Amino acid sequence: MRYVNSKGFTLIELMLVVIIIGALVAMVMPRLTGRSEQARIAACKADIQANIATGLKLYELDNGGFPSTGEGLNALLTKSSSASNWNGPYLERKPFDPWGREYKYRSPGEHRQDYDLYSLGKDGIEGTDDVTNWE
Repeated sequence: MRYVNSKGFTLIELMLVVIIIGALVAMVMPRLTGRSEQARIAACKADIQANIATGLKLYELDNGGFPSTGEGLNALLTKSSSASNWNGPYLERKPFDPWGREYKYRSPGEHRQDYDLYSLGKDGIEGTDDVTNWE
């Protein structure tokens, strides 16, 4: 018995579609690898150079100086004992880098006079992949 008007796809048609999709994926995937890490680094730079830096500058304007290393970035969220004219919070939440670790803060800085603000990067160890505010 032969079906004259059968509807559906043959096995060969399905295999061709799978092969075409596989070829497209093989061409696109190499271009996309590494992009997620680039996006994390860009987000980290934006936090360090703009978001957290703005909060620190507002804190300095209100209190006459940056939070100490001991007070850290927590001084931007809750009033510290050394804050004379605290008008915060200066950040909405505690800042974490894109890898889920707290940003490192030091004031006065070793690399800059005012403060050092940095992330340890992907590996979490000080080294060449750190994202900093001094370079």
